[in-house]
Amino acid sequence: MPNTDAIPQEVKARVKSLRQAIEKYRYDYHVLDRETITPAALDSLKNELVKLEHAYPALVTSDSPTQRIGGKPLPEFVKVIHKVAQWSFNDAFTEEDIREFDARVKRFLLSRLNLDSKPSYVCELKIDGLKIILEYEKGMFVRAATRGDGKVGEDVTGNVKTIEAVPLRLSRDIDIIVEGEVWLPKSRLTTLNREQKKAGLPPFANPRNVAAGSIRQLDPKISASRKLEVFIYDIAGGSERKPDTQIDELETLRDLGFKVNPHFKQCVNTEAIITYWEEWQKRAHKEDYLIDGVVVKVNEQNFQEVLGYTGKAPRFGIAFKFPAEQVTTVVEDIVLQVGRTGVVTPVANLKPVSVAGSTVSRATLHNEDEIKRLDVRIGDTVILQKAGDVIPDIVSVVKELRLKKSKPYIFPTYVSACGGDGRIERIEGQAAWRCINKNSFAQLERKFYHFVGKHALDIEGLGPKIIDLLLEHKLISSFDDIFTLKRGDLLQLPRFAELSVDNLLAAIAKSEIVALPRFLVSLSIPQVGEETAEDVAAHFKTLEAIHAASFERLEAINGVGPIVARSICDWFSDKENSRLVDRLLKHVRIQKTVAPTSGIFSGKTFVLTGTLSSLSRDQAKARIKALGGEISESVSKKTSYVVAGGNPGSKIEKAASLGVPVLSEEAFLKLL
Repeated sequence: MPNTDAIPQEVKARVKSLRQAIEKYRYDYHVLDRETITPAALDSLKNELVKLEHAYPALVTSDSPTQRIGGKPLPEFVKVIHKVAQWSFNDAFTEEDIREFDARVKRFLLSRLNLDSKPSYVCELKIDGLKIILEYEKGMFVRAATRGDGKVGEDVTGNVKTIEAVPLRLSRDIDIIVEGEVWLPKSRLTTLNREQKKAGLPPFANPRNVAAGSIRQLDPKISASRKLEVFIYDIAGGSERKPDTQIDELETLRDLGFKVNPHFKQCVNTEAIITYWEEWQKRAHKEDYLIDGVVVKVNEQNFQEVLGYTGKAPRFGIAFKFPAEQVTTVVEDIVLQVGRTGVVTPVANLKPVSVAGSTVSRATLHNEDEIKRLDVRIGDTVILQKAGDVIPDIVSVVKELRLKKSKPYIFPTYVSACGGDGRIERIEGQAAWRCINKNSFAQLERKFYHFVGKHALDIEGLGPKIIDLLLEHKLISSFDDIFTLKRGDLLQLPRFAELSVDNLLAAIAKSEIVALPRFLVSLSIPQVGEETAEDVAAHFKTLEAIHAASFERLEAINGVGPIVARSICDWFSDKENSRLVDRLLKHVRIQKTVAPTSGIFSGKTFVLTGTLSSLSRDQAKARIKALGGEISESVSKKTSYVVAGGNPGSKIEKAASLGVPVLSEEAFLKLL
């Protein structure tokens, strides 16, 4: 037995906890078809375990989840001993992982063939469904089995026969074993969930779960009603010699009558693989099946045979996963951040982790109530989620990995960044806390960041670092001070040359003409964001009318409730705020508000979700408003369309449940 005495105790404990959690979630997912954690989050836990075992090889055991392939067969089905062992691919998550895979392949071929081999590769889409093994004798379909644990699967022949894409007789009378993926079309899931709703039943979670559950039905009629699809991608064995290349193998499968995904591509090097991977991250959402990555295989069959297999995976292939929208990480601390309105927001400092293509080390916890709902604690392992261009969010805690000494987080009553005595108070009727002192430096700093920001005055080149410099040198203390800055003031600052000073002064001058909604946003009125500012400006037309508006008139505006109305009234009735506005109007001219142009979108409300590739979300909103449409952040029965870009969030499911039409980016652009 390997000696583990020198390994830190906390590492041993973490490995043990990870194995227990992974085994639980793997059993739920692969054996019971119950998704208690997303595949992406489970991959993240597995990846952490793989790294720890790689760093401490003495901890590797034969029963570790990293050494196992699948789940156990369900007892209700007849067991099938596979004639060809079933493998699963190792995972790659980054460009560097793929380059290292290529280097490993070439090193291994050099060691075995004693020559400098230059293999090519084939990229195939990794379909997120259920792996299936089909067996034919003399061209006739005889058996279908699930992968199971790699050695023993489940006989699901009757259910697979109901899939129209599976040929019952091949074009040639050969013996062959092939492998593929059963999947449910995303459009079919929408229809099934509509039927579930009518029947008063809960909706299905995702296409993968429906595909797995349908194949494991004891009644083939249920499987047939689901209208499943299949892609075949590999010849595992048979009476004929395998084709010379992976490309030829896919063509052979197609010639025999199997449905093969058409988007495979031969790549001569790793840069071509990465380009294909990046391209399909953008295109994946347009297909009617779930795609969670790219499978990369050595193209040449003779090289595949030389490379062979490790204990659990082929050396000639790897699964190049798309950036995960859900990952796991550890909460290292919870800190309180003071915003421009004095509201105190709890923020989780995280062990850095890559999610949806970017490294994240912080995530907002929103407020005290959210911390209590999640029961998130310092030291917890959490599931972090990011959909499209949405800010990462902590969605749940993996409580199986919680430290024994962890304690619930207690919201403090003192925050030093609030200044003065640092006391904070909970806002009546809300979940938020705020500084009692409303003039702290932290608030002033953030108010300035917001005032010059993209959605307010949008002063190009006046970013946080320059704002900090101006505050530090006491050149500004109020918003209107920005418009009184002179060349001599700026030239005395470090790293400021004449050209950069002239550019900044020109940008400030350009911002002196501003639309009313942007001016309202810039003032940091609590509860007033872009949409509210648009609604209020469109209703009152002038700043003077807003200043004089009563609570009742404000509350009557569509989209403005009592909390927002009270906040606007209170802000404008404060004498210091009124004096600030007067000072600003000496430098800033507010453009007359023009009612939205009537057009094809008049009376229609749009909700945007996911990432649009051809225009930014702000540009899309502007185009909709220019044609008379309205924007909403949430889907309701009043929503006319949901526009879905790449990596859309849960708004798609909400739209499907309410029968709201969903437009792809292409359809939206045509409508424009």
